[in-house]
Amino acid sequence: MDLGLKDRVYVVTGATRGLGNAAARELVADGAKVVITGRDAERVAAAAAELGPNAAAVAVDNADPEAAARLIAAARENFGGFDGVLVSVGGPPPGFVADNSDEQWTAAFESVFLGAVRVARAAAAELDAGGVIGFVLSGSVHEPIPGLTISNGLRPGLAGFAKSLADELGPRGIRVVGLLPARIDTDRVRELDAMSADPEATRAAHESRIPLRRYGTPSEFGRVAAFLLSPAASYLTGIMVPVDGGVRHGF
Repeated sequence: MDLGLKDRVYVVTGATRGLGNAAARELVADGAKVVITGRDAERVAAAAAELGPNAAAVAVDNADPEAAARLIAAARENFGGFDGVLVSVGGPPPGFVADNSDEQWTAAFESVFLGAVRVARAAAAELDAGGVIGFVLSGSVHEPIPGLTISNGLRPGLAGFAKSLADELGPRGIRVVGLLPARIDTDRVRELDAMSADPEATRAAHESRIPLRRYGTPSEFGRVAAFLLSPAASYLTGIMVPVDGGVRHGF
């Protein structure tokens, strides 16, 4: 199936590793061009080099109020414009209600929530009909995840923002979509499993609750992201797509 991605340009934040990197890889593999971001200049440059000539790197922190403008400028400078963005931000620090400080909550809000809002708002002001704004969120949008209190507080709010944005931008022909990953085999998930006394047993327990009986792979997530960002998904907006091996019950 031709997704219609050839020569389209996307900004993908938080793409040095994990789900953002997986999405960028699949976009490039299908012919798109990407501007990828990360806070560490050397790491983001190395990630772009691995992706090849259709990738450009920008070292930026999502919490920086100037980040959104810099990313759009980089897309124009390197590829002549952009067709969409995928906002992926590393998860906030784990912890239970009593563990997380005000400073951690504030830093996570600035990066995970307000940073995403700024990027989406700037993109919305520049995109034409056919453009798309995507958010990498979490299964915590529907059900809290133990030990991820800050994420449980912020991700559902961002999903609500995304739905509001979809309603506002729909008449202009701009789509807004969200992805809700669960147990994908990334460094982040392995770190969460390692917080338990027996990581292997923890993983086995999680896998037993997944109908497909395994964690997803980053490339599987990336392919879903590439499809949702592509013209092939032109009539999909305002939706949250679980990428979870069947964990989410109901419709």
